[in-house]
Amino acid sequence: MATWNSRGLRGSALEEYINRTNEKYLENGLALIQKIPTPITPIRIDKDRRHITLAYFDQKSTVDYIGAVQGIPVCFDAKECHSDTFPLANIHKHQVEFMEQFERQKGIAFFLISYTKREAFYYLTFSLLRTFWKRMEEGGRKSFRYEELDPRFFLQYKGGVLIPYLEGVQLDLKNRD
Repeated sequence: MATWNSRGLRGSALEEYINRTNEKYLENGLALIQKIPTPITPIRIDKDRRHITLAYFDQKSTVDYIGAVQGIPVCFDAKECHSDTFPLANIHKHQVEFMEQFERQKGIAFFLISYTKREAFYYLTFSLLRTFWKRMEEGGRKSFRYEELDPRFFLQYKGGVLIPYLEGVQLDLKNRD
């Protein structure tokens, strides 16, 4: 059973950016995306401040976000990367399996990666993730490099949308045709 402590706050800025983006998309009638809470069992609570300081994850989580974009089911997970090399150990096999099943049901699955050092956001298509994952399973690199990414999927702030991932969804759909 996995434990949670202060490391659980990693990615909270990224999560906040995504949540604000989702609010903007909802206001404009473009998408309905919800954050999926990770079920935890608190073990230690700071009674003065009422904060959970230690907890166990109740079950394996699948993805961070799920919803619909103009009638198309979407799910995605958000990850931070502090260097130009993204370790595939940051993605769990059960997440890959869930996303594979989601795509079989005609949904769109992807990852949003924040390259913090570069202040860049990337839309990682599930098909490219599968390529990297297969390479790892066949004994190759257990990571992928920034230089290996398709530059068309880097997301630029525009129009009040912090992480315009719908542009990535649109390009992802176009590439599937």
